[in-house]
Amino acid sequence: MKLRVLFFSVLRDITGTDEILIELPVGSTMADLLVQIESRWPKLRDWAPSMLLALDQTYVKRDAVLHNGAEVALMPPVQGG
Repeated sequence: MKLRVLFFSVLRDITGTDEILIELPVGSTMADLLVQIESRWPKLRDWAPSMLLALDQTYVKRDAVLHNGAEVALMPPVQGG
């Protein structure tokens, strides 16, 4: 299945892009996606414990099952100031 992955803020800086298209096997979860992305950009692992995850504009946990055509957003924790 094909997914669109969006990176925000410092995660965009780490990856050098604001979005990628990625292909994963049917039945993959958000955790599976993160393994693939972190293997490509190991510095993302530093953000893994606090990263916010959204699937089709809804916040989800790592066990969320992905679907073909999904839009995934990866964001650092929200900070105020």
